[in-house]
Amino acid sequence: MHIKEIISQDRRDFTAIYICEHCGHEVTSYGYDDMNFHKNVIPGKCCDKCGKQADKDKYRPLETKYPDSMQV
Repeated sequence: MHIKEIISQDRRDFTAIYICEHCGHEVTSYGYDDMNFHKNVIPGKCCDKCGKQADKDKYRPLETKYPDSMQV
């Protein structure tokens, strides 16, 4: 899974549309805007439809809106 579009964000909490790069299945879910979430949690998400995870060698995480060191 990877983020297709961030729908809304309040501080570091966001709602996004995630899409599976294998089957194209889309799901709306929550997230947390820090580098750990973008680098580790998102590519580890399993698709509800096909059950596959992102190819971690090809996955490119998004940048955070705020630096991790900044308190928001």
